[in-house]
Amino acid sequence: MTEAAKLKVLKKLAPSQPGAKKLAQKYGDALVCVRHRTDAIGRTRFTTVELLVERVPIKPRTDRIVGVKIDYNERALRALARAAGASWDPKARLWRMPRRSGPQAP
Repeated sequence: MTEAAKLKVLKKLAPSQPGAKKLAQKYGDALVCVRHRTDAIGRTRFTTVELLVERVPIKPRTDRIVGVKIDYNERALRALARAAGASWDPKARLWRMPRRSGPQAP
């Protein structure tokens, strides 16, 4: 465990709060927050800053199509697959459906 992981947080300040304004001037809009921490025995105070270092737009993931084998006698399961957007691929003898349309973990 690093020394920083052993520090106890005393205060968390927004850039606009007293105690963080000087650092807000120094780091500008990149400053997210300021934290005042102490060591394990409480004899030294540390000031840490959280900075925004990168801003990148998120590209939506394309939904992969997967093949699912469903036995002919599983009518209820076939109906669920159809409701989830599946289509029958007679060449491959599989149901094709978006991967994300499957059951979700609780």
